[in-house]
Amino acid sequence: MRLGKTLLRLIIGLIIVLFGTFKFCSSSEENPVTGEKQYVGLSAEEEISLGRQSTPKMIEQYQGLHPDSDDQRLVQEVGKKISTNSMASSSPYEFKFYLLADEETVNAFALPGGPIFITYALFKKLEDEDQLAGVLGHEIGHVISRHSAERMAKQGFTNSILTGVAVGSESGGATQTAAVAANLVNMKYGRGDELESDHIGVKIMLEAGYDPEALIGVMKILESSSGSSRLPEFQSTHPNPKNRIEKIKEAIEMYQ
Repeated sequence: MRLGKTLLRLIIGLIIVLFGTFKFCSSSEENPVTGEKQYVGLSAEEEISLGRQSTPKMIEQYQGLHPDSDDQRLVQEVGKKISTNSMASSSPYEFKFYLLADEETVNAFALPGGPIFITYALFKKLEDEDQLAGVLGHEIGHVISRHSAERMAKQGFTNSILTGVAVGSESGGATQTAAVAANLVNMKYGRGDELESDHIGVKIMLEAGYDPEALIGVMKILESSSGSSRLPEFQSTHPNPKNRIEKIKEAIEMYQ
């Protein structure tokens, strides 16, 4: 009887894993902008809708929009220039740019579908318009590369693996090991996103008439802002800024 129950658990666990694998593999699409084959969990229309819905919450989370209209206008003008004069113009996304009021958190990020944000804490550290274009170009890179949709698809896949292991095994240790492995896979994938967006950011800057060397200056700003408490690169979602600089230099040589 016990053997029969164990076999049944294994079969159910295997079915869950196979279903998750099939669903993930069937989500393959070619990115219309980058030409890259991707596994994505959302359509472009769903990404745009999700970005629109999430924008007010993000603005609220970072203390609202910055009140300086000139700075706000600069962010919007630079964002529009690089999004309409580069490869980003051929994407289906609605790019909108926001300067957030948060003066403590050094950050910039993008939501699916086009909303792009930079905190005033980072904005005030930038030395010129080229560096601003570098930050925004990097974030555009995340959007057109569909990184959020990719991560959702991959998270769904890893969750199905974890569920299958949990159902098919009585061993808590096996489930925990699978969870750790899945987390490391997704962390590495996140760092790959950052490097890809740096690469695309360089191309976008050149196409829009900005100096891509400015992106190296942005990395030095991020490095000086990280402090001594940052995690080793392998345990961090983002690559070490020093290593990103080397990849940025390679991209500059490729496109110039």
